[in-house]
Amino acid sequence: MTATVIDGKAFAAKVREQVAEHVARLKEENGITPGLAVVLVGEDPASQVYVRSKGKQTVEVGMNSFEHKLDVDTSEEDLLALLDELNADPAVHGILVQLPLPGHLNEDLVINRIDPAKDVDGFHISNVGLLGTGQKSMVPCTPLGCLMMLRDHHGSLSGLNAVVVGRSNIVGKPMANLLLRDSCTVTIAHSRTKEIEALCKTADIVVAAVGRPEMVTGDWIKPGATVIDVGINRIDAPEKGEGKTRLVGDCHYESCAEVAGAITPVPGGVGPMTIACLLANTLTACCRANDLAEPEGLTA
Repeated sequence: MTATVIDGKAFAAKVREQVAEHVARLKEENGITPGLAVVLVGEDPASQVYVRSKGKQTVEVGMNSFEHKLDVDTSEEDLLALLDELNADPAVHGILVQLPLPGHLNEDLVINRIDPAKDVDGFHISNVGLLGTGQKSMVPCTPLGCLMMLRDHHGSLSGLNAVVVGRSNIVGKPMANLLLRDSCTVTIAHSRTKEIEALCKTADIVVAAVGRPEMVTGDWIKPGATVIDVGINRIDAPEKGEGKTRLVGDCHYESCAEVAGAITPVPGGVGPMTIACLLANTLTACCRANDLAEPEGLTA
């Protein structure tokens, strides 16, 4: 048996298409254009690539993109003042501060300065609490993307056993809350979990978000289960030549794909969904701010 490959790139393209259609309707019927503000502090190369990609895709779906690039030594006071301005700006519906921040800035303080209704990353403590209590919130992009792909593949998730490997605030915990909300039976596994292999083998859905290359192998997977691999790890690839690397997930793809019913590849699985869901969240925030119907199929 070979697993069905869940193509995140194609799925993300579909999500962006839905977002673009909804944005066009908002402009035509209501004269409103959703706006996303991205704040980048410093010169981190990976962050710069992300921000460029976010800006490009924001414009491609017809939204306004506001980029704020600040020096690496920007003071906390100045950064918080900028966030206050963006919170008050009616043209800005979504605000994202690119992480990680330089060491002298307090990440929690900065994130919690964003208006929760504009917090399209879903990291504000209010949104975390709302999600945890099953209320309407902004949902972190990566778990939202995973949920969309799972719903698309399974239809209903009700009654399925899910194991989330990893307990981070960015993926593991919100993912578990989203699966609970869709009536899965959810276990969170982590570095201290005993007999983790046997536990994973009970799961209809395994979400691997632990940050360890190829940790989950095929003998951890129940035949026919769905494997969602959130990991993006760069490892040495001497077979490609000296000093070359390649990207792998938290799952050993070949062995898992032999057993699973469906699996996301790395790259090209969960990754492309993250920015697509950021755009979906910005659209949702804009609709909520204007008391308009939320986009169907693009929210949790």
